[in-house]
Amino acid sequence: MRKKKTKLFIFLAVLAVAGGTGWYFFGRGGEGPVYREISPEREDLKITISTTGVVEPQNRLEVKPPIAGRMEEIMVREGDRVEAGSILAVISSTDRASLLDAARFRDQETLRYWEEVYRPSPLIAPIAGEVIVRAVEPGQTVTANDVVLVISDRLIVKAQVDETDIGKVKEGQEAVISLDAYPETKVPSTVDHIAFESQVVSNVTIYEVDILPAAVPEVFRSGMTANVEIVREIKRNVLTLPLEAVEQSREGDFVLAAVDGNRPPRRIPVRTGITTGGRVEIVSGLASETRVLVASRQRAGSGDRAGGQNPFMPNRRR
Repeated sequence: MRKKKTKLFIFLAVLAVAGGTGWYFFGRGGEGPVYREISPEREDLKITISTTGVVEPQNRLEVKPPIAGRMEEIMVREGDRVEAGSILAVISSTDRASLLDAARFRDQETLRYWEEVYRPSPLIAPIAGEVIVRAVEPGQTVTANDVVLVISDRLIVKAQVDETDIGKVKEGQEAVISLDAYPETKVPSTVDHIAFESQVVSNVTIYEVDILPAAVPEVFRSGMTANVEIVREIKRNVLTLPLEAVEQSREGDFVLAAVDGNRPPRRIPVRTGITTGGRVEIVSGLASETRVLVASRQRAGSGDRAGGQNPFMPNRRR
C-alpha cells in the first residue's frame, strides 16, 4: 500500500513540475506583444523599376581601309580617345607594298627613294570617340572589306524593360547603373531613348531603353552586364516610418504613440503616401518628435483564445 502511495506522490509531483513549466513557457504569452519605441525619420523615398541591360556603344562605327594592302603603322590602341579627322593608321596599297619590298631587297638608298616618292594612304577617324576594337596589327595584309578599328562615341546601357512597366518609363527620368563586375560602383544616369518597336525575349515582350550615364566610368567595357534602377517617383525629405509601425482599422491608418507613465498608448490617425523598401511615407497626422510604438515580437500563445487574435490589438497591415 505504501509503495502505491509513494508512486502516486511521485506521479503528482512530476505532473506539478510539468504543469508549472508549461505555464512558464506558454501561459505567460497572454501578456501580449513586446513593444519598442522609434522616432519618425526624414529621408528620400524612391519608387523604382528594376531591370537589367548590357553596356553597348551608343553609336558603333566600324573603320575599314580605303584600299587593299598592308598595314604599315597603327597609331592608336583600344581605350584611346580620338578626334574626328585624326590619323588612326597608315596603309600601303598592294602595289606600294610590293615595290617597297623589291627596293628593300636592293639597298637602303633605293628603299628611301621609293618611300619618299610613293606615299602610304592614311586612315582617318570619321568621328570623335573611343577606340574599342583594334582588329589588326602592323604588317598585316587587309582588304577593303576588313574591319580594322571600331570607334564608339560613348558607352551606354541598353536596358530591357517589360511591356507591363514601359508605360511608367519616360525620357529624362533619373536612373542608377551598377555592373555585375563592379557592384559597388553606382553611376547616376538618365533615360535617353525608348524604342518604338518591341522585341520578344523568352516569350516576354520587352522594349529597349537607352540609359545614358552622366559620366562614363573607366571600368565600363562593351558587353558588360548591368543592373538598372529607373526612378519612377521620388519624394525628398519626407517623414517616414517602418511599414510595420502603421496599423489599419476600418477608420483608416493609424500609429500607436508612446505616452509617459503606465498609461496605455494612444492611437494617432495618419495619412500615408508611397511605400518602398519597407518604409512608408507619413503625409500628415504625425509630428516628427512623436515616439511611435512598434510590436517587435508576439509572445507565444498570446491573443484571443476564441479567435486566435488579441482583441486589444488592431489588425496588422498585410
